[in-house]
Amino acid sequence: MIRSLVVLFAALFVGGCGSSSKSEDEHGHEGGHEAAESFERGSHGGRLLEQEGFALELAIFESGVPPEFRAWLYEDNKPLPADAASVTVELGRLGGGVDRFEFEPQGEFLRGRGVVEEPHSFDVVVRAVRNGKTREWQYESYEGRTAIAANVAKTMGVTTSEAGPVTLQEGLSLSGVIQADPARVSRVRARFPGVVREVGVQPWATVSRGAVLAQVQSNESLQNYSITAPIGGVLVEHRAQVGEATGEEALFTIIDLTKVWVELDVFQNDLARISEQQPVRVLDLDGRKLADGRLSRIAPLAVHGSQSVRARVVIDNATGQLRPGQFVTAQVTVAEIQVPLAVRRDAIQRFRDFDVVFEQIDDTYEVRMLELGRADAEHIEVVGGLSKGARYVTQNSYLIKADIEKSGASHDH
Repeated sequence: MIRSLVVLFAALFVGGCGSSSKSEDEHGHEGGHEAAESFERGSHGGRLLEQEGFALELAIFESGVPPEFRAWLYEDNKPLPADAASVTVELGRLGGGVDRFEFEPQGEFLRGRGVVEEPHSFDVVVRAVRNGKTREWQYESYEGRTAIAANVAKTMGVTTSEAGPVTLQEGLSLSGVIQADPARVSRVRARFPGVVREVGVQPWATVSRGAVLAQVQSNESLQNYSITAPIGGVLVEHRAQVGEATGEEALFTIIDLTKVWVELDVFQNDLARISEQQPVRVLDLDGRKLADGRLSRIAPLAVHGSQSVRARVVIDNATGQLRPGQFVTAQVTVAEIQVPLAVRRDAIQRFRDFDVVFEQIDDTYEVRMLELGRADAEHIEVVGGLSKGARYVTQNSYLIKADIEKSGASHDH
């Protein structure tokens, strides 16, 4: 399935969606297919902007400091003092936001006031004023951005959700085993001594209450009487053989599995964190969800040997998915924490050295570098890098990442 989806994805993008082919920036970011050197670089490695003998070299510097703009001035190919012109830079962000930077002299270069926030993906307007004359340059500098038509994204299985508040669940992981409810176990014996003449059921059969299990001939009356099921359930033990005499032992054992117990082991250092009625998610040993329930009882005594305490969860099991004797794990919710902004854990990808999601604005998708906080099994708190209400890719986000990487997105200094 995954292979066929990737093949479809590749075929669709050959047909015309993807990143612009003209999107590099002054310090090597790329969002298209052209090489990073398609613009002229200055002696400091930045983008060189020239007009009528005046030149400005602009770079983002982030070695040992948060990303900041630096600019160098030239006239007739000769360096100018940093105060020879005033410089401003405006960055047009996807979604309509604009970041504006004023510059101040610092030694031989001009330094932009403020941090150039990630991602370094924007439409750039640079203005320089020297001797009363204004010069302006405009260019695109995209990173981690791609465009995908809505019908193509739908075919790819790309889905999105709105980032917002989430209640995180602090969990305690416990191990345990499925047990039958003793009140739902019936051991069926012959009422009178006799000989088994007929058996009407097979081992592991599901029987209803009142179903005839066997016919027994009484030793006293020599009359046959029926042994019937006192409860409905699964016949888990079958000891009746035609021609054999009945005794004190049970001929059949029936278990009603419509409700079962999950018996969890809680060790001493975790006892203070659990209490009755806490939510519990029951998982198989591969981490797949089996059922949800709540702690109903905590045993007053420790289990001899292990010194653990048993905590019980009663689970509806009408489908019969849970079987007595089956080992399981469980996540007990011991606290709930409301956070103002969170994303799904499975939406997060790695991009450069960041944990990211991809925000969707119309038909454009762009990387968002995240500052992450607390987490539970399904969500993780976002403390920076994404706005509340942003629509981000939740399913098949790896396809968005693959298209961005295919188109050459990088962060080369």
